Amino acid sequence: MSEGSRRLKERARAVRGRSASSQAWLNRQLNDPFVHRAKSEGYRARSVYKLKEIDERFGLLRQGARVLDLGAAPGSWSQYAARKGCRVVAVDLLSLDPIAGVQALEGDFLDPAVQDRLREALGGPADLVLSDMAAAATGQRTVDRLRAEGLGEAVLEFAASVLRPGGDCLLKLVKGAEAVLTPLAQASFASSRILRPKATRSESSETYLLARGRKPGG
Repeated sequence: MSEGSRRLKERARAVRGRSASSQAWLNRQLNDPFVHRAKSEGYRARSVYKLKEIDERFGLLRQGARVLDLGAAPGSWSQYAARKGCRVVAVDLLSLDPIAGVQALEGDFLDPAVQDRLREALGGPADLVLSDMAAAATGQRTVDRLRAEGLGEAVLEFAASVLRPGGDCLLKLVKGAEAVLTPLAQASFASSRILRPKATRSESSETYLLARGRKPGG
């Protein structure tokens, strides 16, 4: 056993007084290669590698592009877009620690006043809207799917209002929600597809909807 592996196992055993689910989460974090890679590369969360994989496959992020990151905290997607030379505007209900090249706003993107602030911060139509948000989970599959559908519908509607013609939108869903949201995306975008990046944990129900080419007037 390597020294690094031994150290991780020892740290996991040292935790006391935690619930079984908390202990399982800790063990998973300690042994997740994407967690360690994010730390070594200076990203705030492992979720960055989901965006990275999709970007490398489809070429979403280009230098100088206007990018809007909805539900950005803790900020790894905004970090990645900024490192690609994009002009990033981020928003979250939580305060976001400063990120070089990112203008961060605090608020609910569903609030019309916050939407006006986002448009002003963008300074023009967005080229790409990102959303790694997830509705609060209840553990009830049907309720969680309906919540995901509602949030996804709101993201698509707002994205269509701020994107330039030809712009793209990438948003997180849960399995099952794509049946409702794919037709909505097709009404405003030239194409759409469902993706499940390799960095998605096996037990996760999340998928991603990539909608490309906002239709003029869509």
